[in-house]
Amino acid sequence: MIAFPNCKINLGLNILEKRDDGYHNLETIFYPLALKDMLELISSDDSSKEYELHLSGFSIDTSEHKNLCVQAYQLLKKDFPALPPVKIYLHKTIPLGAGLGGGSADGAFMLMLLNEKFHLHISQQMLMQYALQLGSDCPFFILNQPCFAQQRGEQLTPVEINLSNHSIVLVNPRIHVDTGWAFSQATFSAGSNLQQLMTEPIQNWKEKMTNDFEEPVFNKYPLIQKIKEQLYNIGAIYASMSGSGSTVFGIFSKNTTIDTSVFPSTYFIQVMN
Repeated sequence: MIAFPNCKINLGLNILEKRDDGYHNLETIFYPLALKDMLELISSDDSSKEYELHLSGFSIDTSEHKNLCVQAYQLLKKDFPALPPVKIYLHKTIPLGAGLGGGSADGAFMLMLLNEKFHLHISQQMLMQYALQLGSDCPFFILNQPCFAQQRGEQLTPVEINLSNHSIVLVNPRIHVDTGWAFSQATFSAGSNLQQLMTEPIQNWKEKMTNDFEEPVFNKYPLIQKIKEQLYNIGAIYASMSGSGSTVFGIFSKNTTIDTSVFPSTYFIQVMN
């Protein structure tokens, strides 16, 4: 059984406060994009081990047991001990540590694959509860539609946003921004009415919509700020860093000629039409 976990971008991101449990309350708009990994789940005849993980594509610099696909399997195995051994094949095309949620999507899609393949009959709401145990933005990928997110990012309200008549450019300079560090550096904001901003013309977003991670990340990595400036220079209507970075996206009118040659060829660049 094969699935194609997709990425997301954040349209605005306000960090409101630190919680007693060490997490942060925030507000953001999650918007799914069609840049996808490839995930295959196969039953295994080898009963000597619960799972085999096979990786390709972008290198994943982490131990196997920290992989969210593996964690998703082990999480369900606790409640469904009859789950058979599996082989997991994951091909990464979404950059890692880039603010695009690729790892979170892989974990969430793994939960859904296991549920479907082995007929576990887990409801969508329960899948979201399992996903939250994997990571704060994992529940979003169970719904996988534009959502206003609150609290840790798991309180999700679907919203009507359609950017299909625009092109979106993703630019990643292959810098890994540590999310924990970014949260420790960010200044809390009073928040803004993101749901209201979503109803305004995109031309208004530049002056009204912010990502609270940008200031500390730009201070440490001026190159990421330069990418945002370059996206505006080549015609973006709105540009922002996604999540805690380092990917920056630009939203363009469909009829705009987008000159991505201004960015070095070593960058990861993706144009989503």
